[in-house]
Amino acid sequence: MTSPYEVPASKEQFAELLPATRRALLHRLAVGQNAGRAPSMVGAVMREGRMVWAEGYGAVDGQVPGADTQYRIGSLTKTFVAVLVLRLRDEGLIDLDDPLGKHLDTPEGGDATIAQLLAHTSGLAAEARGPWWERTDGALRPELADIFGERPQRHPVGRTHHYSNPGFALLGALVERLRGDDWGTVLRREVLEPLGMDRTTLGPEAPHAAGWAVHPWADVLLPEPAVNTGRMAPAGELWSTAADLCRFAAFLLNGDAPNGDSQNGDSQNGDSPNSAGRVLSEQSLAEMRVPAVGPQDPEWVRGYGLGVQVTRQNGRILFGHCGSMPGFVSALWISPDEALAGVALANLTNGFEVAGLASDLVSTVAEHEPRIPAPWRPLDEADPELLELTGPWYWGATPFALRLGAERGLELSPVAGGGRGARFRAEADGTWTGLDGYYAGETLRAVRTPAGALSHLDLGTFVFTREPYEPGDAVPGGVDKGGWR
Repeated sequence: MTSPYEVPASKEQFAELLPATRRALLHRLAVGQNAGRAPSMVGAVMREGRMVWAEGYGAVDGQVPGADTQYRIGSLTKTFVAVLVLRLRDEGLIDLDDPLGKHLDTPEGGDATIAQLLAHTSGLAAEARGPWWERTDGALRPELADIFGERPQRHPVGRTHHYSNPGFALLGALVERLRGDDWGTVLRREVLEPLGMDRTTLGPEAPHAAGWAVHPWADVLLPEPAVNTGRMAPAGELWSTAADLCRFAAFLLNGDAPNGDSQNGDSQNGDSPNSAGRVLSEQSLAEMRVPAVGPQDPEWVRGYGLGVQVTRQNGRILFGHCGSMPGFVSALWISPDEALAGVALANLTNGFEVAGLASDLVSTVAEHEPRIPAPWRPLDEADPELLELTGPWYWGATPFALRLGAERGLELSPVAGGGRGARFRAEADGTWTGLDGYYAGETLRAVRTPAGALSHLDLGTFVFTREPYEPGDAVPGGVDKGGWR
């Protein structure tokens, strides 16, 4: 039943940026283009599912570039390939824990799982063999075996994070093997067309920027080649625009629902995205931005999920990807908490300024115009058994609070600041699965007595009771019969 307190949400009233914000963004872009000595630079901001600002600085063919000017985006291509791979998983064609060799006849990398390839923990070499692959034609490496040198495996599989461009060449080949078509065609059909990204292509289409190298000690330019890299293309071949990347950012944040709103349908992992009209399931999108390597501690600074980079900057968590190819640099950073994304594109080879520019665009909007939260609304249902779970719980003598959220989700928080908290997703069997922190992937169960009364919570064998060290048989090891003294 619809709540009598439900109020329609309106994003349109907050869509346009204030003049002071727009000037601050333009100033940051101008400083970036000038200090970075970029022939041209484009910046854009996505907020609440739509592009709300885009400007160019410098010149492309004598004109100021704009949101529709194409730039080569380099390794941002990897995030698109990751979406294609996760679609295969959503459709049940692969499991992320499958070794690549189960699905693809490959000379190297077959022992690594698909998840390890997505997260760059396969141990494969960083670069392809032979001359600099980003500046040489892909015809030099016609087969998969041609992308590997004498020592293709640089680290044990799964042991460490080691960025691997050949690893994503293998993932592109996996897509081709299971779809029966080249990965670019599959990308166009399954991702770009559904998302309305008609300016994202494998080769440049006018209007587009030319790639340049800038002399380190003089303000002069040298043209860079823009070659077709063949088998290595899934590692960095795509061209795109600021407008298209804002559409992609909205998809990565909210899914492919109309107007940027996330859909709350019944699609789950294992269901075909096409059956629900989706490019990718919500759970897969969320899984992409969970750091796959490194400790899950609250102070982490950077990590890598499934085809996306994750970083913490200025107190906010961002996910996205940076990219570079000879003559081009790109960056896309998304703040899920603020529904913001920053895009930066430039046509020079050594553009270290671009990654910082994209994140600064996010910070600028967030600081000038803090996100206005959606109206509070009561839950759609009030299940008495779920309400019974809420309130104070104690792990030993440490107090926690359990709150009920939307879609039967739970959130466990330490009351006094110490201890581990987490959010939990409801499962069909009546349990909950941890979504973050120490309890990510762990199972939370509400344990009841034979008579049906609520006894305690079991969280990965940790027991939570209603009273500190509550007497009875719930606490492992028992509780001293003399009680507190």
